[in-house]
Amino acid sequence: MHDQIDWKETPEAHVLKADVPGLKKEEVKVEVEDGRVLQITGERSVERDDVNDAGGHRVERSSGKFVRSFTLPANCKMDEVKASIQDGVLTVTVPKEGQRLASQNSN
Repeated sequence: MHDQIDWKETPEAHVLKADVPGLKKEEVKVEVEDGRVLQITGERSVERDDVNDAGGHRVERSSGKFVRSFTLPANCKMDEVKASIQDGVLTVTVPKEGQRLASQNSN
């Protein structure tokens, strides 16, 4: 299973995208650990219909588990993480603290 992830920072949020073709949202977990560590896990099982003891089938699609962890910057709102899967792409959005709020905290 490919576990390559794109991470983009916008003025409003950190956005992570991963290809998860064929996986349902129930098969992918997005969790926050230790305050600022974002962990993405998932698993694709081998479909039994694809395996034939007589050797008449071939299985080339990847299967198995994947785990990726990212330590996010301190300016992230870890309690507002949002995740969705659309057209085989997992998108995780982690909003950033606003500039106004950050400047108030430094006073």
